[in-house]
Amino acid sequence: MRILEQAVKDKVTQAVSDVGAEGDDWGYLLGPATVEEHGDLALPCHSLAPILKRSPVDIAESISSTLAPSLVGIAEVSAVSGFVNIRADSEWIATRLRELLSDDRLGIEVEESRVAAVDYSAPNVAKEMHVGHLRSTVIGDAIVRMLMYKGHTVHRENHVGDWGTPFGMLIEHLLDLGEHNAADELGMGDLDGFYKQARAKFNSDEQFVERSRNRVVMLQGGDGETLRLWRVLVDESMRYFNEVYGMLGVLLTNDDIMGESNYHHLLPEVVNRLADLGMLEDSEGAKVVYSGDWVNREGEPMPLIIQKADGGYNYATTDLACIIDRVERLGCNDLLYVVGTPQAQHFKMVFEVASQAGFMDESHNTAHIKFGSVMDSDGKILKSREGEAIKLVDLLNEAVSRAYQVIADRNPSIDSDERQRIAEAIGIGAVKYADLSTERTKDYVFDWDRMLSFEGNTSPYLQYAHARICSIFRRSDTDRPLPEDAAISIRHAEEALLARRLVNFSAMVDESLSTYSPHRLCTYLHSVASAFASFYENCPVLSSEDDDTMMSRLVLCDLTARTLSTGLGMLGIESPEQM
Repeated sequence: MRILEQAVKDKVTQAVSDVGAEGDDWGYLLGPATVEEHGDLALPCHSLAPILKRSPVDIAESISSTLAPSLVGIAEVSAVSGFVNIRADSEWIATRLRELLSDDRLGIEVEESRVAAVDYSAPNVAKEMHVGHLRSTVIGDAIVRMLMYKGHTVHRENHVGDWGTPFGMLIEHLLDLGEHNAADELGMGDLDGFYKQARAKFNSDEQFVERSRNRVVMLQGGDGETLRLWRVLVDESMRYFNEVYGMLGVLLTNDDIMGESNYHHLLPEVVNRLADLGMLEDSEGAKVVYSGDWVNREGEPMPLIIQKADGGYNYATTDLACIIDRVERLGCNDLLYVVGTPQAQHFKMVFEVASQAGFMDESHNTAHIKFGSVMDSDGKILKSREGEAIKLVDLLNEAVSRAYQVIADRNPSIDSDERQRIAEAIGIGAVKYADLSTERTKDYVFDWDRMLSFEGNTSPYLQYAHARICSIFRRSDTDRPLPEDAAISIRHAEEALLARRLVNFSAMVDESLSTYSPHRLCTYLHSVASAFASFYENCPVLSSEDDDTMMSRLVLCDLTARTLSTGLGMLGIESPEQM
């Protein structure tokens, strides 16, 4: 509990000093108690034993006896098996709750603003968004939302694949179909079909291959008509992508598109800068950088290819151009890339070359926010029955359909329009939460039954807790927001547990953001919802023994609902008021 640690740290420092230990001997030891029943914080004394030549039990008892009087009104102190345990006093917790009650931000502070570029989602023009794009999109969106909530300036960089040799093939296929017919086909959302038709012709028709190659030259040379046809492909694809983003409930818009084409003019600049620094070497005609300890599977030095022997550029060149643009044009401090784990080596090499070349310096923070894959029940990459990647739009429609049936079974009195709205919130939220609640570097199994369950660490469980609290207030005579001076008393164990979880919200948001780990926020929100379930079962709210107790418990309900709603909002998930 960070708020308690901040309140007691100076007192603990003095107590430890009184037993003869210096700050360097113990400063890193105070932290959350591993056994919640013992306290909120714990100071293990075992590592102090060899320094002080005393047993851990003796040291803990000495520190405890010195510390306890100084923390009266803040926390209770005890010594157990060589640990000093510190448990926040109930009245002290109640005071913290009153502070949160009047705080629209629930204790979450606005930090000194930094400028961040978050590179995420990144579909390819004329290719379908599939389930493989889900993780990048929802993880990136959650990180963007948390950064913005903390007061930072965020540039959402949707690095769309919209340039390169495939576009000669795609433009020629568009011409073969006829511009109007091609636009209709793309507008229907069958991007994969359009791409496969073009690829099939490229693989079988030499004349089509020649036309495609000539078209690439025209595109890269800036031919006006070719650029217009290219724009048709991009616009129709993005129109469809935006429909998917709308369904998914993420923040990305057309204004956030920064495709490969946006950096095309900077690619020669990357080569020139690296050449001027003497960093480029020749490797069978290609221009490369050898830097660091990079080796291939055979143990041979591995280069970062900057320009291929045929004069074309590589992904690394574009990523270095991105860094130049984001640092020099946007003034970014933080460069964040939400990209799958297989690209880890690539980004290490790119970041190192960018630093050595002076494209960025020590004031800049770079992070490859890597993630695992979505698996099926057989432990394989999730695919359709036909063995192809599942279209993201189909996955989302299925989620809403299943959620609609769940709501119809649970609450048949809700009219169909409202049921549809709730189903969209629950279905989409379930898909996103199942992804976000998994530690992002790990694979996870896609399981409809589990993610749509109203039990366990799922979005419906959290959403239902929020809806239940809204129902309590609808049945009460009390309006929200509650009076800022509302009396709060914590007398029961279930009240105390819930209160302790609530005051730790800001700390858990900061921890999730500092590690770019949305699953930590998910775990915390589930702990709040679980504590509320125990509280609601054991501590009557509207049938409390007196008005003061009812108001105190309504405060706990209100803070729980606001915490769940705010936390889910940072994850891009809605909080319905009825389900």
